Amino acid sequence: MTTRYIAAAAVLASMAIHLILWFQFMREDPVLGPAFMVNVVAGVVIAVLLVRWHHWLPGVLSACFGMATLGAFTLATTVGLFGTHEHWSGFYVWGAAIAEVTAVLAGFAIFLEDPDSTPHDHRGGRRRNDAPQSATSSGPAS
Repeated sequence: MTTRYIAAAAVLASMAIHLILWFQFMREDPVLGPAFMVNVVAGVVIAVLLVRWHHWLPGVLSACFGMATLGAFTLATTVGLFGTHEHWSGFYVWGAAIAEVTAVLAGFAIFLEDPDSTPHDHRGGRRRNDAPQSATSSGPAS
């Protein structure tokens, strides 16, 4: 469960940095401004899913969110992204990069963990804490 909170915090940290940058100057950019807003909305949704839905899918979403965001920034620092050329300098850049790498690693960890750690009864094919079928069920009569 702690991994889910770490992933959610990392996604929210990246989202918060993108929201701050959107308010500072990205909202005027006709292409990257809306992309930053998509990042913000997706970050909130993924963080909520990570802590509320105990399934492997939010982990995958966290990893994809981190890879896509970090990949877009890497493109912006190398060949440029929609006319924007960034540099690896500043608190927001390194803070977001660390948060996104953390989101990727924690997301993969969530994906790889066993989502159903309840022991199974190997004879009946059901979990030990599941209620047994009642004698009045519509099964074959003996």
